[in-house]
Amino acid sequence: MTSTPSMGYPRGPQHRPRGWVGHLAGVATADAAMTALKISLERSARQRAERLRDVMADRWREKQHPTRARMRALVAHPGARFVWRDVPAPPSPGPGAAVVHPIAVATCDLDRAMALGRSPFPLPMAFGHECVGEVVEVGDEVTTVRPGDRVVVPFQISCGSCAACVAGLTANCLTVPPISMYGFGLVGGLWGGAFSDLLTVPFAEAMLVPLPQGIEPAAAASVADNVADGYRSIAPYLPQLLDRGRDLDVVIFAEIGPRPPFSASVPLYAGLTAMALGAPRVHLVDRRPHVRAHAEALGMIAHASVRSVPSAPLVVDSTGDRRGPSLAIARTSPDGIVASLSSLSRRSPIPTALMYGRNIRYELGRSHARAHIPAILEMMRTGALRPETVTTHLASLDTADRTLREHALGESTKTILVE
Repeated sequence: MTSTPSMGYPRGPQHRPRGWVGHLAGVATADAAMTALKISLERSARQRAERLRDVMADRWREKQHPTRARMRALVAHPGARFVWRDVPAPPSPGPGAAVVHPIAVATCDLDRAMALGRSPFPLPMAFGHECVGEVVEVGDEVTTVRPGDRVVVPFQISCGSCAACVAGLTANCLTVPPISMYGFGLVGGLWGGAFSDLLTVPFAEAMLVPLPQGIEPAAAASVADNVADGYRSIAPYLPQLLDRGRDLDVVIFAEIGPRPPFSASVPLYAGLTAMALGAPRVHLVDRRPHVRAHAEALGMIAHASVRSVPSAPLVVDSTGDRRGPSLAIARTSPDGIVASLSSLSRRSPIPTALMYGRNIRYELGRSHARAHIPAILEMMRTGALRPETVTTHLASLDTADRTLREHALGESTKTILVE
């Protein structure tokens, strides 16, 4: 079931994983790790502690006196090792919850760094946070989905009814502790990983988005996070810029130099979104030849360095590099917008005087994925957006332990595993 692209990406191992010592030393000294810990405890610290206590207590009880059926869950360990574990299946869902069975699971651009032990997220952890699932069981109060439905499962936990969720700010749901997410282990709140037989969704009606007829689960698997990330860097801004009547360029910065080894699907999804919404020209900057070849095959203009990139009214910084914000701002034309998607650095230099003089708007923040998913699925339904063109590998979920190791050590841009 493996799909091999024609983009000329490097074969064989390209990245060296960290073992236990290197990984734990990196986590202990990482600026981003301390920042993530601070954010996670800014609000609802007691609730987070109680949840962690309850999860660990449940694991202990089930280990000593099993009462539930067993299932598989994939756990990532330092050294890019993935192991299927036999763990307790989730209990029957509460009144507003559901249990889903992941049928298509995608790698995130951050997954390679996480698996290699080169991210601020401590291993081991239950892995995976982008998926389409099939509903298995729902609580008594759930009416919008039913067993057998195929659904996109947003990677962030959100209730749908608090003030933040109602405003579309689902990444900062006030009902759960900050940065509650699937597939991020202890930092994300131990909600489990998508590479498992079953996954509990605590707020089923708010979170689960039915998959439209005609869309394959593999095509939509990454809508849960990375497609939404690329979409939100373009869709809120491009239409208003086009309304000004400008023959504009869109510039997207991906890898510009040595950094944690992220994949490049988000910048490619951003480029696809820009073209779907009418951008005349989309430029993508990435020093990796296989990423540039992929971008050109999708209709973008690829650049190996910043020097050949024009100024543009919409610039996306998807570098994850501390130099990314200043480079993106330098290429932004007057009254333009910079959408900065990520940062693992505590500080980055920003040319504020240049921003002031050109009247540049700069936005940095996490994606409110759930709020964007319906619009993305509608674009997919009409054929305007085709995320599957970014997929470089397709494999069976049963091979996830081997396939994800190959993904982590190699240079695949987007690996998707299906039943």
